Amino acid sequence: MMETMLEVVSIAVPAVTPHRALLELIIRHGQVQVVFQPIVHLGDGELYGFEALVRGPSDSILHSPVMLFEEATRCGMSGVLDLVCIAAILREFSQRKLPGTLFVNVIPDTLLSDDVSVDALLGMLSVNDIRPDRIVLELTETRPNATYPVLRQVAEALRNTGVRLALDDLGEGFSNLRLWSELRPDVVKLDKYLVQNIHADLLKEQFVRSLVDMARASGAILVAEGIEQPEELLVLRDLGVAMGQGYLIARPSANPAACRHYSLPRQRQSNAYGRRRPVARDLLQDVPYLSVESSCEQAYQMFAGSPQRFAIPVVKGGRPVGLLTRHHVLETFAKPFSRELYAKKSCMALADLRPLIVPADIDIQALSGRVVEAEQRYLVDGFVIVDDGCYLGMGTGYDLMRVISEMQLSAARYANPLTGLPGNVPISEEVQRLLDGEHIFVVAYVDLDYFKPFNDQYGYGAGDDLIRELGRLLLSQVDPTVDFVGHIGGDDFVLLLQSCNWQVRLQTIIQLFDRQVLSFFSEADRRAGGYEIVGRTGQLQFFPLTSVSIGVLQVMPSHFVSHYEVASAATQAKKMAKKQEGSSLFIEQRQFPALAQRDRLAV
Repeated sequence: MMETMLEVVSIAVPAVTPHRALLELIIRHGQVQVVFQPIVHLGDGELYGFEALVRGPSDSILHSPVMLFEEATRCGMSGVLDLVCIAAILREFSQRKLPGTLFVNVIPDTLLSDDVSVDALLGMLSVNDIRPDRIVLELTETRPNATYPVLRQVAEALRNTGVRLALDDLGEGFSNLRLWSELRPDVVKLDKYLVQNIHADLLKEQFVRSLVDMARASGAILVAEGIEQPEELLVLRDLGVAMGQGYLIARPSANPAACRHYSLPRQRQSNAYGRRRPVARDLLQDVPYLSVESSCEQAYQMFAGSPQRFAIPVVKGGRPVGLLTRHHVLETFAKPFSRELYAKKSCMALADLRPLIVPADIDIQALSGRVVEAEQRYLVDGFVIVDDGCYLGMGTGYDLMRVISEMQLSAARYANPLTGLPGNVPISEEVQRLLDGEHIFVVAYVDLDYFKPFNDQYGYGAGDDLIRELGRLLLSQVDPTVDFVGHIGGDDFVLLLQSCNWQVRLQTIIQLFDRQVLSFFSEADRRAGGYEIVGRTGQLQFFPLTSVSIGVLQVMPSHFVSHYEVASAATQAKKMAKKQEGSSLFIEQRQFPALAQRDRLAV
């Protein structure tokens, strides 16, 4: 029967592609590999089921599922390939006696074609001794679907047998709210785009919160895909997302562990906002690669068959050695006789042998600096991301600029409007980031003395100018590569210092402030060393010139649990500094007990 279907497809779509023969061989012999990824309840880690994922033969250029199904689409064999995959999935699931529900990806066109019918699907389930109510068909929407009424009829026929339907990749591609409304799926799966770094993106969080409400209203179960960080899982759980899957829980495996329960993080591992500095890994795109043995013709066909593909890495022994760019390969093949000259040569003949290669954990700001320092073409061609030298994927200049823009918008959202310096939210985040990373750092709480009387004497405009001047002074005396300046509010600032000469810097701040502040007072007040105004008691009172007090807290690894504790201890240090006359620097000398010691004392 399979060969008959192949013959029909071949007649209907006579186009010849470089990998058509390989695809036909894979379909004829069912040479697909099946792996399973667990789907669990985010509340307690209990297993719900598995999503089956399909790959081509491991030694084949069609190993990648993206390339495999792209080739099937070009050859008009998507439906036949779907059938082969479904048969292999059911067989493997049954033979491994896996528990729970099985999620199977299927293209909607397959359900609408003559290649598969409800009875045929039930027959396949019966052969593998799998009950229909254990199956969820994930509709992988690859293009707008204009046949909603017919698709809805098929969906109802499947539901009547006990098979359930899921809408896959909501938030990506053509999957849309109309399809949700038309089909009323039992399960809706959030695309990993909405999941990745949700803890650092308030807009994504709001989107998902709305989708949770919609799922409740429609009676659908919401499943989050691509969970890779504890912070993501915790936010999703707080928002009410029922289930999830991703590398944080378990990677796909041909032989998944016989595990009914998975250990999940129970509390936030970072600060109250859960944000962290983005790194190159956050820009990762799964880009198929070629080996050094691959030909230039193969590279050309990959670009010609995928208009959205911007680059193809060349990998040897797991490590990137070159980068093929779309514009260079296509332009070369467009020239007279170039195809004859290059087609059979190694793709390295057209590769950039000096691609920009960056480690996965490089900070976005540092990555931006490297891209700017490098040639301008890397903004267009993208950069290769590696982990310990091994190829992971690629990032694009567009995504890098997008993340930097989001960071700037976030910084502006939480910045103090008077000075433009980071406000309370980013200050707390930065303290918690340093604590989580077990860094040694110094917290310097900076506060002006007699600032309210200065405001009363010289007006709020002068007060704002003095605060801005203090902010500029603090920025001028820190090392921007390792130090942080924040504006808590009013005349209160905080410095988070990792520079080794922090004490000299703070002493310099005091000396410069005492000199610069004089320009804010009248000549008479400078000579008198102060001024008289009516104080809070209603009596005329003398106030000295404004000075600055700095309380210092030295933070060692594991001595504080959260930014709240650090803030409390730094506040006490500032109060001690303000007890001294004039501008002063107070360094807290008390030793705070480490966590382990506090735990013993608590017991």
